[in-house]
This record gives sequence, structure tokens and C-alpha cells, in this order.
Amino acid sequence: MGKMIWKPSEERVRQTNMYRFIQAVNERYGKDFRDYSTLYEWSVEEIPDFWAAVWDFVGMKAERSYNTVVEDLDKMPGARWFPGARINFAENLLRFRDDQLAIVFIGEGREPVRTTYRQLYEKVSRVAKSLRALGIKPKDRVVGFMPNMTETIIAMLAATSIGATWSSCSPDFGIKGVMDRFGQIEPKVLFTADGYFYNGKRFDSLDRISNVVKQIPSLEKIVVVPYTREKPDISFLPNAEYFEDFLAPEVEEMSFEHLAFDHPVYIMYSSGTTGLPKCMIQGPGVLINHKKELVLHTDLKREDTIFYFTTCGWMMWNWLTSSLSVGATILLYDGSPFYPRPNILWELAEREGITVFGTSAKYLAALEKEGVKPGKEFHLEKLKAVLSTGSPLSVESFEYVYRDIKEDLQLSSISGGTDLNGCFALGNPIGPVYEGELQCRGLGMAVQVFDEMGRPIFDKKGELVCTKPFPSMPLYFWNDPNGEKYHNAYFTVYPNVWHHGDYAEIKRETGGMIIYGRSDATLNPGGVRIGTAEIYRQVETMDEVLDSLVVGQNWDNDVRVILFVKLREGIDLTEELKNKIKRTIRENTTPRHVPAKIIAIADIPYTISGKKVELAVKRVIHGEPVVNRDALANPESLDLFKDLKELQE
Repeated sequence: MGKMIWKPSEERVRQTNMYRFIQAVNERYGKDFRDYSTLYEWSVEEIPDFWAAVWDFVGMKAERSYNTVVEDLDKMPGARWFPGARINFAENLLRFRDDQLAIVFIGEGREPVRTTYRQLYEKVSRVAKSLRALGIKPKDRVVGFMPNMTETIIAMLAATSIGATWSSCSPDFGIKGVMDRFGQIEPKVLFTADGYFYNGKRFDSLDRISNVVKQIPSLEKIVVVPYTREKPDISFLPNAEYFEDFLAPEVEEMSFEHLAFDHPVYIMYSSGTTGLPKCMIQGPGVLINHKKELVLHTDLKREDTIFYFTTCGWMMWNWLTSSLSVGATILLYDGSPFYPRPNILWELAEREGITVFGTSAKYLAALEKEGVKPGKEFHLEKLKAVLSTGSPLSVESFEYVYRDIKEDLQLSSISGGTDLNGCFALGNPIGPVYEGELQCRGLGMAVQVFDEMGRPIFDKKGELVCTKPFPSMPLYFWNDPNGEKYHNAYFTVYPNVWHHGDYAEIKRETGGMIIYGRSDATLNPGGVRIGTAEIYRQVETMDEVLDSLVVGQNWDNDVRVILFVKLREGIDLTEELKNKIKRTIRENTTPRHVPAKIIAIADIPYTISGKKVELAVKRVIHGEPVVNRDALANPESLDLFKDLKELQE
């Protein structure tokens, strides 16, 4: 068991939404739950009762309520959620129409743009009217190739208000990456900014869009948001119009399309690092799950300001946007988190009064290496929670947060996936934080860890699974009429059980979880399974190492562990440093974890959503093709791993 590093006061517990929810459940169902663990066990045993309680507690708005919570609960996939309900996704995010701030958008090097809930409603109304005038109807696809800015959210809400299906890519995607996604789903309208800023530089988007639109004949309209220039030339784009000109001139009371609970709202994409991205269709089940996670697990309230460092190509954008349904203020930031200063996001946290700060494990580790101490540099009295995802959060990063950011806050390492647009494990505002552990399994998510025989285990490493359906499961995959792609993605390893592909452990005593990395990237030297995160935790604490990547290389009828390290400028990979790395790993893990080879490399490949690309590197070092390099943020880095002489020895 890890060391307890934080525990909420009794007064704080009584003020949480989770505490109020437990009381509501007790009163409604005649229970006597007093802690999270008993509530959790009930939530996965009495699934219909649990989700009915969530529906009411978080205030789902529907034109017509459901007939029953779920049909065919024994089928995965195949369960039908809230049949009979008629609901509109956007209406749930536009319930507030007052003068409280809804969105604060801050672009790199730009002044904040502030939008109230009243102004948001008015803008969405005008865009929706224009989309209707184009003939956009339910299930038509509307897409965004946009920075993380206010207009992106406006476009999404306008599209979903009339029942159209929204999908987005970050503007740092290459042409092929965009085509691999939007080219599959045949959108009718595309929203794009003219460009974006990153690390002090301006990048043009319109040239790439001009190439994309030539290859998507379904596009009928391109709406351009001037962002990096006042009035960019758009004459070379067919059927293009500036955002302000596209807006209908008058604000009208919105007419929301109320649709079934299995109506498509979002199309999300798999990373696409091993082939063409899978297009996952998601419905309003995403919203009720987001609201559960935001209201209960994150303790989000109307008076909060929530920030998550994300792009529009990552599910955390969808997650953050759902905060509007709570009436909170969301802060959008687009740009480099280290430009012009490594502490720039914490300047914003102080100035804007951020209460919930979301980021990646990679960012927190980099922040510590840069020597940034936000708690000593800024007034963060309003900050109540820090959230981290994207990769496992190291013990050292837990310690860094409480030492150098703030002693009294909830640190929630969270883990889930784009496919469920939510979390399997996340925070618990009424429980303690143990270093190195995600606080709890999510309410209503029947998460277990299976051994090699498919049996549930505790306090041992195994495969992360979910044994019962949940509302945010994909409705279906695009162009998958028989459900074969969907079935093969999750249900071939264990029948009727969601196999997530993470290597994990559930701690019986604390109820927390540890994630050890992707199970398809798990190392197997001598037949012993090792999670890559176990090695990263040791290596990336060292001052000399900026980043690292570990893979297994087939060698001499076995697998040997290869560790690539990106070193600080001016540092050489000497034998002394190699021995220091090996000693650190051996002393803190096991001899099996010690790499057979340590190789210096100039860069580490990442997906655009910030995840290390272990499998692609493994393919490169074995001389196999990488089929979709455009899914990477830095695809040129893969070439660094080709034909390394050290791997032939």
C-alpha cells in the first residue's frame, strides 16, 4: 500500500456533491451507505437503480423521460440505455442563460476572450439557424478542424442542437491524419480557423484545408474563423464564408431536436497508430457519464472554474465541454504550456481563479524538471483539485504536487479512454489520496483485473476489464454493419466482457488502482510480464533524463528490454550514467526490469493526444512498416530508431 498523502477534512467531505449523493441514495432506496466503497459495490450490483439516481441527481434534461433505465443488461455490447427518453445533448449544456462566465478563452500570447452563458446561447442560436438554412438535419456530420477556442464549442453545440453529429480534429494534424478521419465520415460542413499559435510561432491551417476539401466531395460549406489574421484570404476555398458572416443576423429562441438516447452525438477516433483510425459513434450516454464524473468524482459546482490542457483532437475536450451542463466556468487554452514561460498556466490559474486544474502526467513531470514551484510563485487559494491523465502518474509526481503546488487539494490521477469518452478509475473527493494510486474505480463501472485464466484478482497485476455495460459505451462503429469491428476491438479476449487493454492492479485495502501501461506494450522478458510504466517511473525521476521509451526486442528466442533515453542538452550517455540508470531501476523494481540495452535518442515519438508510441517503435526496430505515421505529433522521430547498430549487438 502506498503512503497516504492527503485526506479531506470532515467539513470538506460534508460539502461535497458525493456526500449529498450518498444521502440522496440512502433516502431514495432505504440504504445506510456511509463511505465510498459500499456505495461503489451497490452501484455495480444494482446498475439500474444507480443510473436512475444519477439521472435525477445531476439533472439530466429531457423532453420525455425514459421508460426503463436499461434493457438487455446481460449483453455487452447490446444493452440499450434509457429507452423511451427524448433528449437533446446541446440543450443540456445550454440550460443556463445568465451573465455568469461560461467560457474564458486564452490563446497563446493573446488577451482573454470572455463569454457569458447568455452570450453563448445567443451565438449558438445564430449558428444553428444558419446550419438549418443549409439543410443540415439529424445524423448529418458537422466537423471542426479547430484550435481549442470558443467558436469550436459554439459550432459543436449548434450542430448537436439540431441533431447533427459532431467530430473534431486538432489543427496540428497533417493532411493524411485529417483525411483518415473526416474522409471516412463524409461531413457536410467544416469549421476551421485560419491557423493557430504554438511556441511563439504562427501556423497556417487554410493551405492544408484546401487540400482536404478537394478530397471530401460531401462538403457543402466551409466556415472560417479568423484567428491568426484579421481577414485571411479564403477565396481559394470552395463555398467558404467567414464565421461572423455565417451567423444568422438575429437571435431566436432555439428549437432543440429531441431524439432517442441512442442518437449519435459524437464521432471519436482511435489513435490510428496501427491502421486507419476506427470511428466510434457515441450518444447521450457520454453526457450522463461525464456529469457523473464531473459532479460526483470531481465535485464540480456552479461556482467553479475548470481547466483542462487539451486539444480538440482528444477526448478531454469533450469531457471539459460537458462542464457547461453544470453551469461552471470553463477555461480554454490553446498553445504551448511552456511558452513564453514554463509557469504560464499557473499564472492563468492565479489570475482566473481556477479551482480544478487538469493536465497530463507528462506535463507535471516536465514541470518538476524545469524547477517550477507554482505554490511558491502564485496565490492558488482557490485551487481545490489537480487532475492528471494520458499516462500513469509517478509517485514522484504525486509528491511534487503536494510539495510544490499545494498541500491541501485532491490529486486525481484518472484513467479511461476515448472509446468510452470517460474514466474507469478516477477521483473520490470524500476519500484519501495514496501516492502512486488512482483513488477509486468509477461509480457504475464494474471494473476488475483478470489474471491469465480470466479470474478476478486483487493486489496483483493483470488485464483491466469491465464486466457489465455502461451508458457511454460506443453505440456502434462507423461502416461496421455487422458489428465485427466493434466486437473485435473489445470482446474477443473475454466473451461479454470489455477488455480494455491496460495492464493494471486493484488494491484491496485502499480500493485504489495502479495502471502499468498498455497491456499490448507489456514486456515479457523470460516470460515475466512487466508494465512499461514501472520503468518510466524510475528513469524519468533522474535529472539527466528528459524523456524515455521502453520496448521489447525479439532476441535469441526471448525478449530483451530496450530503453531509449532523451537526455538533457550537454549530457552524454556514458557508461557511468548507464550504470546509474540500471542501478536505479534494479533497486526500485526487480532485476527483470533492468534493460539489456540503453540507447540515447534525440526525440521520443508521441501521438497527437500526448501518449508515447511504444508499438510503432517496436515495429520500426523489427523492420516492420508503420502504416499511419500521420497519427503522430512528431512522425519524423520514428526515423531515429531505424537501423541502430546497438540493436544488432
